[in-house]
Amino acid sequence: MTRVRHVRRSAVPIALGAAFILATVLLAATGADPLRAYQALVVGAFGPDGFPGTLAYLVPVLGMAIALAIPLRAGMVNLGGEGQLVLGAITAVIIGLHSPLPAGFTVLLAVAGGVLAGASYAALAALCETSLGVPLLVSSLLLSYPAMSLASYLVRFPLADPGSSLPQSRRLPEGVALPGIGLGEVTVGLFAVLAVVVVFLVVDARTPAGYEVRMTGAGPRFAAYAGIDRPALTLRLLAASGGMAGLVGAIMVLGFPFRFIDGALISPQYTWIGLMAALLAGASPVGTALAAFFFAALTNGGFDMERVTQTPRELTAILQAVIIVFLASSTGLLRRRGGTR
Repeated sequence: MTRVRHVRRSAVPIALGAAFILATVLLAATGADPLRAYQALVVGAFGPDGFPGTLAYLVPVLGMAIALAIPLRAGMVNLGGEGQLVLGAITAVIIGLHSPLPAGFTVLLAVAGGVLAGASYAALAALCETSLGVPLLVSSLLLSYPAMSLASYLVRFPLADPGSSLPQSRRLPEGVALPGIGLGEVTVGLFAVLAVVVVFLVVDARTPAGYEVRMTGAGPRFAAYAGIDRPALTLRLLAASGGMAGLVGAIMVLGFPFRFIDGALISPQYTWIGLMAALLAGASPVGTALAAFFFAALTNGGFDMERVTQTPRELTAILQAVIIVFLASSTGLLRRRGGTR
């Protein structure tokens, strides 16, 4: 495991450097000044006007990155993050619109409902693998579509805002919202996500459960010989992963615009950017958090880069994909070189 971590750490700078070189070439090819473009990207991501936007984007990206890193740490890939995210969000909206409790209790209940909805739905994907033999990749991915379709139906009919032609729910009642922290649209949901990162770090590094997860990820057959119950572990990890995705969904609808808008949680591709962050970091808690912050800054800064240099912000998406491709190829190359010594 130590050698694998060393190989990955060596591969990350190679991947980032290669992506940087490619970005410079692409910028020059479009007629843009690369230095000016990079300056605009940094200002857009970390400047006084851009940093709140980076933090706002970080909340769902980091949340989904951690959600997907939890099972990935054991070599399990949850591709159903979008469905779990949406289901958590629509559950929180339903509770927020219909709860008879005071606003503060309604918020807590909505968050808990979102977590439970996401966890239950992800556990269903785990049961499909452990009980029915359906591969987790397939079951988790395909179960996303019924969840997204259900949410789409609900906001178009039972929960629809009668004063709008958009496919969106009614606005949550006054007070049914997470408090802001004075940085644009960022709410205390940021601290909730960071708290989960800390819990993930402690469990991963300091508990027997974390050791079981890491052992399973490093060598599934050895873990089975050691007596680790793979089906039970799959169920626990998928439930935790889905619960985190549901938490992110609840946080998003309990912040601006305080409603569920069909497609608003899917089109920004929080789940897939989060998956790239988890892959880049090898699913390590701290590495995943840093990679998520990097991708959030890169994406948010891309808007300012487009405005200043007229460079399509889709370039940042290309860079994210290129980083992962170079990471995978350089990791394999370093492993082969290490094996021939």
